[in-house]
Amino acid sequence: MRNILLVEDNIEIQLVNSNMLKRRGGYNVYLAMNLEEARGIVANTDLDIILLDITLPDGSGLDFLAELRQEKNVPVLILSAHGKIQDKLKGLEAGSDDYLSKPYDNDELLLRIESLLRRAEQIPDTITKGALTLRINSNQAFVNGKDIGLSPNIEFSLLNIFVKCENRILSSEYLYEEVWGQPMAEDDNAVRKAVTRLRTKLEKSGYTITTEHGRGYRFEQK
Repeated sequence: MRNILLVEDNIEIQLVNSNMLKRRGGYNVYLAMNLEEARGIVANTDLDIILLDITLPDGSGLDFLAELRQEKNVPVLILSAHGKIQDKLKGLEAGSDDYLSKPYDNDELLLRIESLLRRAEQIPDTITKGALTLRINSNQAFVNGKDIGLSPNIEFSLLNIFVKCENRILSSEYLYEEVWGQPMAEDDNAVRKAVTRLRTKLEKSGYTITTEHGRGYRFEQK
């Protein structure tokens, strides 16, 4: 049976979701009303996924997520009443694997949970390309054994896609949808800035990201 931690301070939402996850998903559900309770459960339980609210009585769920990503790579789905695009981007940049705005449909919640669990099962522990090593479980990349300091979600996710699609041209639109989780607006500034940061951090790896003007980007050996 899969173990889910639901971090939610609204008792009504907590009970409704807990009952639904047990009944329809067959999950074993752990409940936390605040970050202190959540930390205790994380420290003592082998969790398969965490459903995390952002606004909690004793702090921000994003701060908790940043702490979590220092030690664990358990999938995290943020469930929040903050539904603006800026809120979603902050959640993804902090290291969440997905973001669902309240109110949401239970069927969609279950599908997203199953999707994250399947993705976690299929990911290898490490990917190595010459001097470059990606450690999937901790969202870290190393060049010659040295951590190159990627942001846990945007930069690492982008590099992970590039590595898996080596020598293929990937459009800005495709990269944005895969990494940021939504269609790209007219401006591809976010992709360009992220690619520029990656190029700098990959300088000694033997690999680079070239720009194919009008088409996208290609990850390849120098």
